[in-house]
Amino acid sequence: MTSFSRGSAVLAGSTDGQKVFAQLASATGATPRQSPAELCFLDFAGIEVATASYLRESIIAYRNHARKTWPRIYPVAANMCPRVEEEFEGLLVAMGDAFVACSLDKNVKVKNPVLLGRLDGKQLIALGAVLRLGETDAPTLARSVDERVAPTAWNNRLGALADKGILIEATSGRNKRYRPVLEGLAYGA
Repeated sequence: MTSFSRGSAVLAGSTDGQKVFAQLASATGATPRQSPAELCFLDFAGIEVATASYLRESIIAYRNHARKTWPRIYPVAANMCPRVEEEFEGLLVAMGDAFVACSLDKNVKVKNPVLLGRLDGKQLIALGAVLRLGETDAPTLARSVDERVAPTAWNNRLGALADKGILIEATSGRNKRYRPVLEGLAYGA
């Protein structure tokens, strides 16, 4: 778990965000491509303000980098106060992006997992189906969702959600299976 509180309750500016991105990337180091899926909690406990520029250059940049470089790492924002969460949500909506967030208790148990931001309509349908099924693959979605879409299109949608760190992707024979990064994940409540 990475904590952002380093003597200041305010995180601001793209330059500081870029420095934190570099620290996060360096601290993650080399992760074997075949390692099990690993959640990387980015802990905002004690942070009262985080600007959009800071969030964009730090945790969104880190999530994008991690998902391309270390495909088994799934960054999750944790313990954001309402003010920081509102700023982050606004940034994500403006970018047409989404990010998984939650609260953690003192035993690092996940509480209130939620997807912040916005998904396009097709990704939203795919996410809803995965949340309903718990774990699935593209052929199953093609059969179970009332939409005339080929398995390859479902694969593209599921892959895009995995690229955003919303779904965990696992290979099962010739198929890829997908499940939510956090159990009980809520979106659009």
